[in-house]
Amino acid sequence: MAATEKTTSRRTLTGTVVSSKMDKTVSVKVTRRVKHPRYHKYINRSNVYKAHDEDNEYKVDDVVTIKEARPMSRTKRWVVIERAQK
Repeated sequence: MAATEKTTSRRTLTGTVVSSKMDKTVSVKVTRRVKHPRYHKYINRSNVYKAHDEDNEYKVDDVVTIKEARPMSRTKRWVVIERAQK
């Protein structure tokens, strides 16, 4: 392996845009289903991530794919890759 080559695997997540009011930033809500440890029922857990949107092209209710990136601000550590569906 060359010294300049890095093998960092960046996580990708798919979620829904819940806010696009900020400049070059969107809030993406990612929902996942987990099994309750005691009751064995499936429940929905969700997190909201702030993602970088360079051209302000994504709007509320767009389903997007985001990827981990370097820290761009205090809370923004993700970048929008593509629109999964509208």
